[in-house]
Amino acid sequence: MIEYDPKSWISVVCRVRGSIMLRLVPRMVVAAAIGVGAVVLFRREGTHLPSQAHTLVGVALGLLLVFRTNASYDRYWEGRRLLGGIVNRSRDLARQIATSVDDPAARAALARLVPAFYWLATQTLRRQTDLAALGDRLTAEERAALGPVANRAPVVLAWISARLRSLSAAGQLRDTQLLLIDQNLTTLNDHLGGAERILKTPIPFAYAQHIKIFVVLFCFSVPFAIVDQMGWATPPVSAVLALALFGVDEIGVEIEDPFGDDPNDLPLDAIGNGIDRAVAEIVATPTP
Repeated sequence: MIEYDPKSWISVVCRVRGSIMLRLVPRMVVAAAIGVGAVVLFRREGTHLPSQAHTLVGVALGLLLVFRTNASYDRYWEGRRLLGGIVNRSRDLARQIATSVDDPAARAALARLVPAFYWLATQTLRRQTDLAALGDRLTAEERAALGPVANRAPVVLAWISARLRSLSAAGQLRDTQLLLIDQNLTTLNDHLGGAERILKTPIPFAYAQHIKIFVVLFCFSVPFAIVDQMGWATPPVSAVLALALFGVDEIGVEIEDPFGDDPNDLPLDAIGNGIDRAVAEIVATPTP
């Protein structure tokens, strides 16, 4: 995810990384070329289209693009909200472990598995499978056990539950404490399920296709509707219009899957590092 100062408009305008402009250049060139052809035809044959029809279609197309972008941003914001919930529940789970589990070995093992859940959830959302990337968050035996498993993050939650149940059976954890900790584990699982829902439910194909067809038809035919008024200004005006309309659609495509590795996706790695630090500090810091 790109961090920037929204008050510094020059740095925002001039930034290349994360911009969709370069991807739009070929479409802008095509629109400008069609604009040149429209000017030539108009000067030779007087060929042009009525502008009123394009005005009406442009209004409908603008509404479609707004709905498209809003749908994509809703997915983006919902993904961030779910990740924020995982951060909060992980911190609270670390607090409960630090204050309820007295056995140092058990406390260290649980504190290691809490961030492991997040990183395994991240791998699920990014469709990754390399357990070695988790480093010392998992032991060799745990990696071997998770190797053939498809739903790895929920399995780690089950391991945490099993360890807590063992502590409860040994009289080291009260039933009320176990119940409260279990509620956090259930919430973590719910947040992961919500993120998977976003990942596995793309924008309906018919909706995405319909918008793209209308944008293509509008942008590549509008030169013939404005040529009688714009003259040789038609090619640059057509290119700018293509930049605007294709750009709005491309932004929707860019943010509809917020869990990837693109510059505009959510900062999953930074969030995970924050969970690592928070859990380690909460569990390790003694009460003064």
